[in-house]
Amino acid sequence: MRRVAVTGLGVVSPVGNCVQDFWNSLTAGKCGIGFITKFDATDFKVQIAGEVKNFDPACCMEKSMIRKTDLFSQFALAAADQAMRDSGLSDIDPRRLGVYVGSGIGGIHTIVEETQKLLTRGPSRISPHFIPKMISNMAAGNIAIRYNAQGPCLPVVTACATSSHTIGEAFRAIQYGYADAILAGGTEASVVPLTVAGFVNCMALSTKNDPLNSSLPFDKRRDGFVIGEGAGILVLEEYEHAVSRGAKIYAEITGYGNTCDAYHPTAPHPQARGGAEAIRLAAQEAGIGAEDVLYINAHGTGTPLNDKTETLAIKKALPDLAQKAYISSTKSMTGHMLGAAGAVEAVASVLALDTGIIPPTIGYKEPDPDCDLNYVPNRAVHAAPTSALSISLGFGGHNACLAFRKGMEERSA
Repeated sequence: MRRVAVTGLGVVSPVGNCVQDFWNSLTAGKCGIGFITKFDATDFKVQIAGEVKNFDPACCMEKSMIRKTDLFSQFALAAADQAMRDSGLSDIDPRRLGVYVGSGIGGIHTIVEETQKLLTRGPSRISPHFIPKMISNMAAGNIAIRYNAQGPCLPVVTACATSSHTIGEAFRAIQYGYADAILAGGTEASVVPLTVAGFVNCMALSTKNDPLNSSLPFDKRRDGFVIGEGAGILVLEEYEHAVSRGAKIYAEITGYGNTCDAYHPTAPHPQARGGAEAIRLAAQEAGIGAEDVLYINAHGTGTPLNDKTETLAIKKALPDLAQKAYISSTKSMTGHMLGAAGAVEAVASVLALDTGIIPPTIGYKEPDPDCDLNYVPNRAVHAAPTSALSISLGFGGHNACLAFRKGMEERSA
């Protein structure tokens, strides 16, 4: 079985549009949630979101490309550009380079715009670019075209678990020899009236409308998640391939769990059946044990059911480690980035291993008896973790857990 390293990182997020800004914000406990600016939310029950700010797609694409792509693809291309530059990966057989990038919703901006055209101006006014802008696989397709990645290309759609699954499946593909390197992650651009209204009406979102006191993972006052947007991309690379070219190795990906609750379209299994098994599988494959200093980037959405069920899942999966693990939800700062969440949180997990710093769960004030673990409240801590788990739990009962181990920087002489 081949080993798999993380050699490049890229992020577009509500707390920064590059990795350094993103990480500085997380470790400083900076909240990226604010009142919605992308549309007039006056009549909406929820008026806040984790919006990406000051994003300019011209950072990495020409005007003609911008016109032909939805914002979710633009976020993905920008994050991929960062990750590829960071990795320094260039001299690779294109047939051995893959792209695994998914989106939970896809081109919803385009869907809304073109639907309005259809209803007000008729079918002849629909853009010829409508379909390739809208379909969820196009972020992966556009990245593959840009980097001439002719190897395996696999978008995944598993709601909020989407990009943890893309990273996990990319890990498997490299493990088993189907590729030498894969750009893996997810992207979402879903802060539009239709999506916000839909999540409001299925009672998933916090209705507090207080940017600093709405995304409250594991806090007793929590009442729902805050919708976010952005993209995260990791360059995964066969370990010896990375070493041979002198790449910086941020971390090694060492385990992956993939399960389904098979229980309910939106609610987690009350006994955390699937989530616990995904965590157990990833930790077992990674060989995480009592000697490890463990960081867990929790799914931690701030919904009443998720947080207590995820706490139970961690206890069931890791009975000897749960109480001493450092656990935080970076969604307290970014909001819930849906299909991009898993990848952005994987980046945070890798950086925690690389820097030794555990980002906090901000806004935490009132403990909940059902959530009784160490959630690193409000301030980052220096803990030098040796292993990390990143958990994602999606609508449809989809569960994913990724395991990482601290890497070494290996450079050629």
